Amino acid sequence: MRVIVSAGGTGGHIFPALAIINKIKEEEPNSKFLYIGTHNRMEKDIVPERNIPYVGIEIYGFNKRNLLKNFKTISCLKKAYKKCKEEMIKFKPDIVIGVGGYVTVPVILAAHSLKIPTFIHEQNSIVGKSNMFLSKKVDKIGVSFKSSMEKLPKNKVVFTGNPCSDEAINIKPADKNFYNLTENKKLVLVVMGSLGSNKITDYMLSIMDKIKTKNYEMVLVTGKNDYDRVKKENIPSNVHIYPFINNLTSLMKKVDVMVSRAGASTISEIVALKVPTIFIPSPYVANNHQYLNALDLKEKEAAILIEEKNLTGDILINKIDYLLNEENAKKIKNNLEPLFIKDSSYKIYKTLKDIIDRK
Repeated sequence: MRVIVSAGGTGGHIFPALAIINKIKEEEPNSKFLYIGTHNRMEKDIVPERNIPYVGIEIYGFNKRNLLKNFKTISCLKKAYKKCKEEMIKFKPDIVIGVGGYVTVPVILAAHSLKIPTFIHEQNSIVGKSNMFLSKKVDKIGVSFKSSMEKLPKNKVVFTGNPCSDEAINIKPADKNFYNLTENKKLVLVVMGSLGSNKITDYMLSIMDKIKTKNYEMVLVTGKNDYDRVKKENIPSNVHIYPFINNLTSLMKKVDVMVSRAGASTISEIVALKVPTIFIPSPYVANNHQYLNALDLKEKEAAILIEEKNLTGDILINKIDYLLNEENAKKIKNNLEPLFIKDSSYKIYKTLKDIIDRK
């Protein structure tokens, strides 16, 4: 299979895209790939590191506040569309896949114009603007949440789940010794995405005296921006701070309670690994999609949801204690069990094969 993949901007788009690539490689080892991403965001580093051929295009999202910038956006979109067509004519893909982010728009439009089969995947419970626009052009659409199916063309949408869940199941558990953790102590993991959150970090610092008295250990992933500041504080010995953890999913396999944002890929891993979690959704994302992602689990009594505006240090530490109680943790895990979509990557692979065969 010859495949062009596009996804960009955040790990929530990029890592599902890489999971799809991995599954295609597993099923068809001789497959060839080309990844089209932005010229200046995180995929430009992540993808080439995995020896996947990469083409960067200059593309930006539309700006609601500064309309003049949109003239540049439209100009870049036209150039990107032309470049994508040129790359597709050279590469001759069997299918083109978009996994979210505005970078996918010129890629999928170029494929559509060349009559190349197309597939997009939506990770969030609320459909992103790019995917909503592209839904009219593509052959099939995979979704992670059943709730998002209602907004998409019924004859195109397929409930696949998020391919990151398969990766989470198959990954090797971390060695606690590597992080200077005690094997028989309970572990709380606090992580607010790759950049962290100043506000949540401040709440964590406000309860360090209380955490010091607890019989559990904590890993606090501050994000690169906050690490130097936190390092100077009086951090108790049962709290271990890191700016970033490369293989976070493997550590999640050792975690008893997690405090996290509510990105779709993170949620898929939490569901797959059945980790009792306190979600504090980012209020700064488009369409408040993290809140809606977390609400889906809260309504099924499969997680705790605290909006950032309602958070205090005391509320957070009380909820951590609540989930560390074995009965409460067991209830959450039982409610997470039916939410796991097994073989999501394979469902996507089969959908891709069906699209190609029909063409």
